[in-house]
Amino acid sequence: MPASAQATEPNVRPIRNLRWWIGVILFASTVINYIDRQTLSLLSPYLKGLYHWTNSDYANLLIGFRIAYSIGQSVCGRLMDRAGTRRGLTLSVLWYSIVSMATSLAGGFYSFATFRFLLGAGESANWPGATKAVSEWFPKRERALATALFDSGSSIGGAVAPFIVFAIYNHWGWRPAFAIPGMLGFVWLLIWRRAYHLPKDHARVSDQERQMILADAAFTDAPLEKPRSRWVDLLKLPQTWGVIVARSFTDPVWFFIADWFPIYLVAKGIPLKSGLIAIWIPFIAADLGNFFGGATSGYLIRRSWTLGAARKALVVFGGFGVTLLIPTVLTVNLVLITVLFALATFCYAAFSTIANVLPSDLYRSDSVASVSGLSGMSAGIGTIIAFKLVGYFSDANQSLATHSFDTIIIVAGLVPFIGMILVLFLVRNTRATKLGLVRPI
Repeated sequence: MPASAQATEPNVRPIRNLRWWIGVILFASTVINYIDRQTLSLLSPYLKGLYHWTNSDYANLLIGFRIAYSIGQSVCGRLMDRAGTRRGLTLSVLWYSIVSMATSLAGGFYSFATFRFLLGAGESANWPGATKAVSEWFPKRERALATALFDSGSSIGGAVAPFIVFAIYNHWGWRPAFAIPGMLGFVWLLIWRRAYHLPKDHARVSDQERQMILADAAFTDAPLEKPRSRWVDLLKLPQTWGVIVARSFTDPVWFFIADWFPIYLVAKGIPLKSGLIAIWIPFIAADLGNFFGGATSGYLIRRSWTLGAARKALVVFGGFGVTLLIPTVLTVNLVLITVLFALATFCYAAFSTIANVLPSDLYRSDSVASVSGLSGMSAGIGTIIAFKLVGYFSDANQSLATHSFDTIIIVAGLVPFIGMILVLFLVRNTRATKLGLVRPI
């Protein structure tokens, strides 16, 4: 049966609020994505000892992932706009699930580096694909909350990963700790292939919900000219650079926390077993921050704030809030470090939610994933540079004992604040808005 005929199938019962079930499936993809990628960082203190890696060696493993992830976000974003969300995310999850399982075969630095590179290439499509799916299924007043839903999967995945990975590691060793979580992606694929179709083609969406989604899409796209979707044209727009900055000045900080926090705690003199609870609390705080950012932005729009003002309010909140990382250099108290990291990741996540929703706010559906991919690529490059510096300075400052990460933490607290200022300047209505090249905000 042709896809377009599915919507008219007479004997299929509609699912109420189907768009939110789609959002839950995207959330599940992000959870699995993060469980797979967090396995290495969680086991890094053990693997460093087993294979005699320095912090610089570990940084290079992370950089291999980031290089593939950075290039892949841009390329996969473009391909997602061409191939479609359903097919694009299918290939992505299939790829990284196989690679995650294959990592259990690694036998040293170079094999780990190869598998991490391949994992980064596969996982890079998740955010451009999910952002595109949100633009296809949600009206603009709900996009921030829907983005928060799928983006919160990174926090939940990071929070549950220690319990899954360490449980497997303690029973069977590090190799099954890579292989078993990798199987989750195949379960997700069975659901995704059955559940995801465009609203106009979906057999289980109600007429009311379909009309609401399509009417909003028609209204928001109507003022725009034929989209200028080539990368070179998109990069001429200040709004595109605002989207790029929003990701590039926040993602490196988040990935530092996600990938280096266990090592940071050990450097502070806190045993990893004692710090287990601290590892997942910032992830839970980030999850709450995702929903706070999405829900608050939607609430402000319903209170007659302009779209731009509602989004930028959360950018300001996040830019100031991440500076709470800086006071952690003054203490080795586990509880205080955990609280400050949790508050900072809560604020970061509010900022990150807006950074991820901006492409769907500003661009048509056939350019959303391209812009999201460009911002992801730039954020990946920033993360690569950051990780190289983190590895170098943390090794060079080992003689400072519990203060070996102080400079790194101070910079991490200030970079999102600078990003906040740049986003406020770049993401605004300009001549490009008047010409219909981007949506007004």
